[in-house]
Amino acid sequence: MKIYKELEAIKEEEYAAFQARLIPSIDPSTIMGIRVPKLRALAKSYIKDQECQDFLVSLPHAYYDENMLHGILISEIKDFDTCIEKIEAFLPYVDNWAVCDIMSPRVFKKHKEELLDRIKLWISSDQTYTCRFGLEMLMTHFLDDDFKPDYLELVAGLRSQEYYVNMMIAWFFATALAKQWEASLPYIEARSLDDWTHNKAIQKARESLRISKERKDYLKGLK
Repeated sequence: MKIYKELEAIKEEEYAAFQARLIPSIDPSTIMGIRVPKLRALAKSYIKDQECQDFLVSLPHAYYDENMLHGILISEIKDFDTCIEKIEAFLPYVDNWAVCDIMSPRVFKKHKEELLDRIKLWISSDQTYTCRFGLEMLMTHFLDDDFKPDYLELVAGLRSQEYYVNMMIAWFFATALAKQWEASLPYIEARSLDDWTHNKAIQKARESLRISKERKDYLKGLK
């Protein structure tokens, strides 16, 4: 496949070693070492090509970098139903946080109601990165104008033994504290999350530039 040859041409061994340290959950031999800007540029050159369509159905991929490219290509799909179809086909093969988090479909902004129904299904999944992806989409699209307090309850009720799920729950609540302080603070005060996630949410909130010093000091006292 032509795409694989182009990936081979832009890989960097030193960068692969660096990435392997950031993503310890996957086999280092599957990392080619391709920087995200180069993957995005490659995706733009292929998005309207038949080769792209062939690539998106050639699952599973052998390399981490192919999965990253796959996630970027999905994010460029402009039809909502097609995008959902491709995501559903891909999620079972997502095995690390980086590939999960690279997916951010632009079309989601125009289909909030249908997206929310799908998010609830993803969050309820027992698959680590399907759940994490659902949490990230809820955080990305439903903590601003479309926010409802029920979303906090939905996330606070989750319990997982998976580090990468709990980290996303913490990230969600840290972002909620920055954007919806009055609604989200009671969940922290009541220690509605498990201890590790509670403390991590406070840590990430205190690192945020969007939260005032006074609020950060108050949060420190809740650890």
